[in-house]
Amino acid sequence: MISDLLDKMRLLFVSEKKPFLRLKSILGFYPHNIKLYELALMHKSVARYEQEMKRKKRTPREKREERKQSKKAGKQDKISPSQISNERLEFLGDAVLGAIVADILYRHYGNKQEGFLTMLRSKIVCRSTLNQVAISLGLDKLIHHVGAVTTGHNSFMNGNAFEAFVGAIYLDRGYQYCCRFLEEQVFKKYIDIESMEKQEINFKSVLIEWCQKYQYRFVFSQKESRESGKSNTPIFHSSLFIEGIPCGTGDGYSKKESDQNAAQQALKRIKRDKALLNGIKNTKNTKKSGE
Repeated sequence: MISDLLDKMRLLFVSEKKPFLRLKSILGFYPHNIKLYELALMHKSVARYEQEMKRKKRTPREKREERKQSKKAGKQDKISPSQISNERLEFLGDAVLGAIVADILYRHYGNKQEGFLTMLRSKIVCRSTLNQVAISLGLDKLIHHVGAVTTGHNSFMNGNAFEAFVGAIYLDRGYQYCCRFLEEQVFKKYIDIESMEKQEINFKSVLIEWCQKYQYRFVFSQKESRESGKSNTPIFHSSLFIEGIPCGTGDGYSKKESDQNAAQQALKRIKRDKALLNGIKNTKNTKKSGE
């Protein structure tokens, strides 16, 4: 392609070629604005660490001056870790990734219905799959972070960085290059659609990953009853609450089955009911501000 040839010529005038070549091996094409990719690989722990180090180095006079400035500016003017980390790019990449995966599946399966396509997309964009893809690409070795990767939100650091990476591609080269990257560098090498089609989806796991990603509090509660006329078989009824808001219910012949059904219902509602999603967000923010 002519654009690739121009990129090679442009590289001749770049003093530090190694980062460009490293990204070229991952992307399949040359990046333009390398700063976007650096930001995509910047975990929020780095920003928090740097802020903490600056606070420790301040003199008493600087502390007093900062308190004065903080009172004048107000809380909204403070710089948050998300502004100097990959969180905003992650938000963008999540949306772009979902659209492209939907496009790929729509073209791959000409006769499948919406429910099947939605289910398969959920398997592909779930956190565990994206974590593995990020590791396969080698992104895990390029992520800048402080501290060990533990449970909770940090355990999905690689998958989150992958989404941010897609967001960086979108801003740097546009939608078509995102499609090219995902089709040629990801799907052809690391995602077997037919194999994923046969995998059973764990709705509860997907729901938990989603809650952990956005740091929402959730709880499953179960009740047991007896089914009349069928050997007094026990029936379990599960209710799922996210930030205290009822989001899904499900029945089953085991707690596991009823939890799965409740999680499946909740995922469908969260996807289609914007009022429910906004309610969860607002409740979380209200609780956080009151702490």
